[in-house]
Amino acid sequence: MSAHQLEDDSQQDNKVSKLKSALGPLSGHSLVFCSDASLRRYLDARSWNVENAKQMIEDTLKWRSTYKPHEIPWHEVAHEGETGKVSRAGFHDRQGRTVLIMRPGLQNTTSAEGNIRHLVYLLENAIINLPKGQEQMSWLIDFTGWSMANNAPMKTTRDIIYILQNHYPERLGMSFLYNPPRLFQAGYKAVKYFLDPRTAQKVNFVYPNDKASDELMRSHFDMENLPKEFGGEATLEYDHEEFSRQMFEDDLKTAKFWGLEEKQYPIPNGFSPADVVPEPATSLASVAN
Repeated sequence: MSAHQLEDDSQQDNKVSKLKSALGPLSGHSLVFCSDASLRRYLDARSWNVENAKQMIEDTLKWRSTYKPHEIPWHEVAHEGETGKVSRAGFHDRQGRTVLIMRPGLQNTTSAEGNIRHLVYLLENAIINLPKGQEQMSWLIDFTGWSMANNAPMKTTRDIIYILQNHYPERLGMSFLYNPPRLFQAGYKAVKYFLDPRTAQKVNFVYPNDKASDELMRSHFDMENLPKEFGGEATLEYDHEEFSRQMFEDDLKTAKFWGLEEKQYPIPNGFSPADVVPEPATSLASVAN
C-alpha cells in the first residue's frame, strides 16, 4: 500500500470518527444501523463531507423510524411477488455481491405503495444476506414481456429512485438491463435526469449476440450460475412457495439481527415451525459491542 493510500485511509478514518461524534449517542436500531461501514457509505455518497453525510443519515434514521423497512414481514408483501417480478437470486456475482433479479414484464399489481414496499423488503433482505465485508448488491433486469402497459408510472419510479439514493446510498454495485426495447431506452433518458451521476454510471445496457455485452457479463458472473435470460447457461425458475419459505426463514434472521426476536411473525399456510430453521445472524448486542 502506497503512502498516499495510507494517508487517504487515515483521512477517511478521521472523517468516520468525526461523523460518529457529530451524530452523538445512539441506541437500539440507530446504533446498529450506524456501523462504521454504514457511515463510510454515507460519507462516500456525500463526497466525504461530514455535515452533509450527517444530515443524510439523520434523514434516513427518521425515515426508518416511520417506514420501518426492517420490520416488514414477507407475508405482508408476498402477494406482490407471486409472479417472481423481483426476487433474490440463489447465487452471487464474482465480487460476492447479492443479486436481485427483476422482471418488470411480470408485473402483477397496480399498487404503487405495494410495489415500493415489496422492493424495499427485498433490498433489506439482500443486505442481510450480504457476505461479510461486502456492502453492495447487483441487479439483473430482464425485459422479456415488458411494455408500456406494465411500466411503472413516472411518480413511482421517482419515489423508488429517491428511496434508493437517499436511504440506501452506495448499496448498488452494478445493474444490468438485459435487452431493453427501444421504447424503454427512450424513457430512460427522462429517468436518468433523476439519477445521481455516480448511480447512472452503474447502469449497463446489455444485449444478446453482442460481444461487448457478453464480455461484460462474463467479467461479473459465472456463466454456469447466470440464467439463460441474461446470456448464461442456467435455467431461471421461480417457485413462489419455495421462495416464501426462504423469506420466512430470513424474517427470523432479520429479527434477530435487529434485536426484534420478540416480534411474532405468523406462520404461512402450508408451513410448520419445524420447516423453518433460520441461519445464525449477528445479534444487536454483538454488533453494538
